[in-house]
Amino acid sequence: MKTKQSCYTAIASALLVFSMTWAVAQNTNARPEFLSVTTMHWNMENESFDMEEWKKVEKEYLEKVTKKNEYVMSASFYLHFFTEDNSELMYVQSYPNWEAMGKAAARNEELAKAAWPNDKERMAFFKKREAYYSHDHSDEIYATLPNAKPLPANNTEDLLLYVRRSHFAFPENGTQEEFNTLHAQDVEKIINKNEYIKGYYPAVHAWGSDRTEVVEAFFVTSLADLDLMLKKLPKLYEEAWPDKAEREAWGKKMGKYFTPVHGDSIYTLVAELSK
Repeated sequence: MKTKQSCYTAIASALLVFSMTWAVAQNTNARPEFLSVTTMHWNMENESFDMEEWKKVEKEYLEKVTKKNEYVMSASFYLHFFTEDNSELMYVQSYPNWEAMGKAAARNEELAKAAWPNDKERMAFFKKREAYYSHDHSDEIYATLPNAKPLPANNTEDLLLYVRRSHFAFPENGTQEEFNTLHAQDVEKIINKNEYIKGYYPAVHAWGSDRTEVVEAFFVTSLADLDLMLKKLPKLYEEAWPDKAEREAWGKKMGKYFTPVHGDSIYTLVAELSK
């Protein structure tokens, strides 16, 4: 694997043999332990669809329910930008622990009943809300990894989210200690020094269709900055390991932990609909 590719999968290297217990044990700060990612699709048969009206409806739910749910640490919508399906959008929520996910759903129901005490009015609101989406959706749960680069808490920009999905190779000659060392080096020397990366969030499979999956989310201001972010990588690697032989050796160590297969997608964050 080329050194350039290592940046995107560096955080995941800390989990050669991933388990939920490992991820929880690493929670030495206030970061959420788990993420739920619901991939939804617009109802393409909704002839009265209006983006601003959709935002208004979801903003009402956000203010009356999501923001008041103590079990949900954050929540955001991401719209299709460059993906294989233009009807796609993602809804991502984070939780402090595994138990909170189950409690969050029950709490949503309580808050909804408090927000719309009248049964008919509540049913009418949810019918209006659900009309924007098709019945098809998929769900995945990921465990977060340490060393994220958080976005500013007061962000109001609809940033671009570049998502890279990679896969573990599980080499027999790998060790946890080596992975942890490589991981720490890459975060310190590459990701944190790339000024075009406004936010960075790594996570790995916890529950879903592919146990080898690792997902890395990069927030950038624009497509131009995404291009600049990528172009900055070779320079950062050369600065981190000036000796070419050492740089190539480092890249070879990192590369053995991942398959050559990966996927890339770009979404747009809807900042005003974020907790």
